[in-house]
Amino acid sequence: MLWSGSSPSTVKHGSMWGFLMFTGAAWLVISWSVLRLEPMDIAMVAGPIVLFGAAGEMLRAFAGTRTWWLNACLLVLFGATGGLLMWDGQDSTYTTPAALIGWYLMVRGAVDVAVGILTRGADRTWSLLVTIGVIETGLGFFSSSPFARTGSMVIVILGALGTLRAVADLVTALRLREVAGPRRDVLELPPERAAGVSGYAAGLTDYEGAPSRSRARHRARPTTGSVPTTAAPGAETFHDRVVRTTADLDAMLAQAGITGPRAGAVVESPRDIPAVPDTPEGVEGEVERPGRPG
Repeated sequence: MLWSGSSPSTVKHGSMWGFLMFTGAAWLVISWSVLRLEPMDIAMVAGPIVLFGAAGEMLRAFAGTRTWWLNACLLVLFGATGGLLMWDGQDSTYTTPAALIGWYLMVRGAVDVAVGILTRGADRTWSLLVTIGVIETGLGFFSSSPFARTGSMVIVILGALGTLRAVADLVTALRLREVAGPRRDVLELPPERAAGVSGYAAGLTDYEGAPSRSRARHRARPTTGSVPTTAAPGAETFHDRVVRTTADLDAMLAQAGITGPRAGAVVESPRDIPAVPDTPEGVEGEVERPGRPG
């Protein structure tokens, strides 16, 4: 589930998954902390919570996705909403906080639904994004209605907001980590294998650059020319030549009597090996035993 319409191939900064992981954990802390508040504290915390959501949109805009402009627009919109909530923090009723929180949830939910539908062919977690968007939209509609005018109801809505955004950001962070490219040290080969790959590549280059010797050349045909020679369809490739040369080398070693166990062969160990002495007397006995005069 990549944010705001981005796909795995469009994310430029793979390190952003760490910031989103931190944002998701912070949303969980906010969700739990809000549920412990008193109703009179709603006006003081609603504005900072919406501003934190605006900060999350700023991180997503800096990620370099193809819809960074959408996250930038949400940053401005949610920043203005959070500022309005903080400016109207002295209101004795819960009408303004509930309405602006519902506005935030409805906009964020509608964007998540639209983005999830647009990226259903590029992201396998699009259904989760659509589900979260639908829940956010419904919760925002309920928050803006006359049914959410009590302090306890606004607190529950804020807690649900934090939980939904935490799930969205955590899943997005894990998805970004999954689609991020491998580290440079993962692509490094061991020295022995790197030397073998380099030798194979050099041999392949020399083989392809060498003139063809599989067919006779007429005396009237020039030795050099601008027309490159192409290999016949049934000509031996460099890989076939390496395999054939290796097989010939194994055959010559076998004719010379230099053989070794094949892969998967069972090698029988000799059975008449004397036991290893474990005492000084046994060592002296082994030295004097091989028919030597004492």
